[in-house]
Amino acid sequence: MTAINEFIDNEVKSNDVVLFMKGTPQFPQCGFSGQVVQILDYLGVPYKGINVLADDDLRQGIKDYSSWPTIPQLYVKGEFVGGCDIIREMFQASELQQHLQEKGVPVKAA
Repeated sequence: MTAINEFIDNEVKSNDVVLFMKGTPQFPQCGFSGQVVQILDYLGVPYKGINVLADDDLRQGIKDYSSWPTIPQLYVKGEFVGGCDIIREMFQASELQQHLQEKGVPVKAA
């Protein structure tokens, strides 16, 4: 396992909700990352945002880690949930809220 894989693995396993994104939760640097941040903020979910633009190895490493070609990527309790489109569709169908609650992550009642 490479150092970058170990870093990703550790972040995913030691935080309940992790968003690998372009930019930061305060300043998303792409529209897709921004949409996922808006959804998580709307739900009041505590999460850790990790900026892949800060490190080329990380940007490629997270794609290899998940076998998913795009960023953002959302992880809940160590499991890859999806990218922007999946998260948005799950949110609109209330599946994301349900998934988070089933995993023991507090969600604000909408």
